[in-house]
Amino acid sequence: MDRITGRKLQLTSMECNPQGRRKEMSRSCVLIRYILIMSAVLLASCSDYSDQRSSFVLATGTTGGTFYPVGVALSTLAKAEAGADFSLTAISSAGSMENIKLLRDNQSQFALVLAIFAAWAYNGEGPIKNPQSNLRSISGMWPNVEHFVLKTDLVRSGTLSDLSSLNGQRFVLGARNSGAEHTGIYILNALGIDYQKKFTLGYMTYGASASALQDGNIVGMNIPAGPPVTAITQAFAQMRSDMTVLGFDSSQIAAINKHFPLWQAHELPPETYPYQDQSIMTAASPNLLIVRADVSEKIVYDLTRMLWENLPTLQQIHSATRSMRLEEALQGITVPLHPGALRYYRERAIQIPDNLILPKDFSAPEN
Repeated sequence: MDRITGRKLQLTSMECNPQGRRKEMSRSCVLIRYILIMSAVLLASCSDYSDQRSSFVLATGTTGGTFYPVGVALSTLAKAEAGADFSLTAISSAGSMENIKLLRDNQSQFALVLAIFAAWAYNGEGPIKNPQSNLRSISGMWPNVEHFVLKTDLVRSGTLSDLSSLNGQRFVLGARNSGAEHTGIYILNALGIDYQKKFTLGYMTYGASASALQDGNIVGMNIPAGPPVTAITQAFAQMRSDMTVLGFDSSQIAAINKHFPLWQAHELPPETYPYQDQSIMTAASPNLLIVRADVSEKIVYDLTRMLWENLPTLQQIHSATRSMRLEEALQGITVPLHPGALRYYRERAIQIPDNLILPKDFSAPEN
């Protein structure tokens, strides 16, 4: 139980329990155990000091996606920073939708979210009806790549248009009330695909969806995440050419960008996944690291600095972060910058769009 938020935290040692969700967790556990070992070595000499640090919670996503292992790595970097006066605890969650609620209720202070969820939350649009003006951005992260998967025997064009041909088969858009579900609905609506009529909807996590696809219990799934995604890798390894990641053509990308121009064409080169021998042209939108406005400027400045100064370490832990570049840190950001992040980017001479700067933010104390 976290002493600040009162939320029962789902810590890494619990998430790696081999008695549950083994298929979903195998790759994540290897990464997380490595991070924990590294953290224990680095923190051994500064444990007395770390007990005096302020504690914050970073909400991530499901263990079969990309948010969780990268979030654990970020929390480890913060704990290993000898001069830091704060620590982060990364928790798993249902993803962007739950993370927005956790931020609202101050059960987490930092979160990884899809860019469209940050826009929805800040403006009170989409599935989030009440504006949350207390949200601030820290950085754009890696691209969130769309993986709409369909059994190959149902594929005709190889694009999302093939989903219109379903006739009541079971398809998983994501876990109930997850970021995957809501962005999937947004994309299908923008493309005029009547998913409520065409699909029998299932609600599962990424790992459970991959297992259900392999077992023949569903015909397709929606797995948006930074590649390579553990769940997609596991499914390809077992199904090989019996599954297909559907592509987006230019007209489909234009359609989903009509209201929120966040998506770009994104290529998955051959061998991104096992037995993938051809490129897949899909679409991607940014992931964001966001924070409550009432977290101090110093804390957010220090975390922003740690993120970019330790990027090579993150890139060794998960390949999705290899696309991150400091000069592109503000691309796709949909809510204003926190003053701490703003100070860091100004020091690094990064050009900052006017819409990311509030005239005066009174809600972030300096210390």
